[in-house]
Amino acid sequence: MATYYINGEFVPAEHACLPINDLAILRGFAVFELLRTYGGKPFFLEAHLERLENSARQIGLHLSWSLPQMADIVTRTLARNVFAEANVRIVVTGGPSADFTTPENKPRLLVLVSPLPELPAHWYRDGVKVITRVTERPITGAKSINYIPATIALEEARRQGAVEALYVTRDGRVQEGTTSNLFVFIGRTLATPGREILPGITRRVILELAAPLFPVQIRDISIDELFRASEVFITGTNKGLVPVVQVDDRLIGTGRPGENTRQLMAALTERTARHSHTDPAPPGQTPASEASA
Repeated sequence: MATYYINGEFVPAEHACLPINDLAILRGFAVFELLRTYGGKPFFLEAHLERLENSARQIGLHLSWSLPQMADIVTRTLARNVFAEANVRIVVTGGPSADFTTPENKPRLLVLVSPLPELPAHWYRDGVKVITRVTERPITGAKSINYIPATIALEEARRQGAVEALYVTRDGRVQEGTTSNLFVFIGRTLATPGREILPGITRRVILELAAPLFPVQIRDISIDELFRASEVFITGTNKGLVPVVQVDDRLIGTGRPGENTRQLMAALTERTARHSHTDPAPPGQTPASEASA
């Protein structure tokens, strides 16, 4: 059974709870981060905490802990759990409110640890389908717990046999997925949206890995350009790098994961292996030697 950190205490998961007057419950006033471990070690913990701090700042949520203090709490929480690989969800809530509306600047810190889910290997071998949906993130750049638009979009994706939904603005710009960032290859040039998105930590890693291999552009991508792309993929904390071979009812490129995408998949596998000092593949992903077969 998992052990959580709940506002100063380590408690069994089944005993974890929040008071009913917490603004996270009453008004959805909270921010969070999700990261995973490789070799039992949190991947880019500092970067995730920096983004958590930025999210809190954007919505006016007071933080009572320094980044080193939160990093220490995450490390100690992981040490109390025995999962081979884990997800770590860090949540800062708005805390109590006497009138059920006004923040009292008494936030609560939660660290929840769970086993890393195993994603289907065929996602990485054969690629996946995604859909597009005209929806915009409520507060771009802030990772709040308001996931109502994402939940609705993902349910529509599942009904259409897709694994993700991409947000499209009213003027036809493709931004990101509900829980992922978007990349497209136009020939050998890699492009990814850069404004009005939540910049992912895995996205950052991919940009670093791609820089010496391909021309890289951070710019707007229209939905028409998405459909015409030679290769498409999405990235995320749990997903790693997932090739996209169909968007709505249109095949991308050859309808199979492309050579450039596979090259970046192999580079990401090598990067995470260096982090863990072992040789695991990202979730569901085959080792580089098999990916090129």
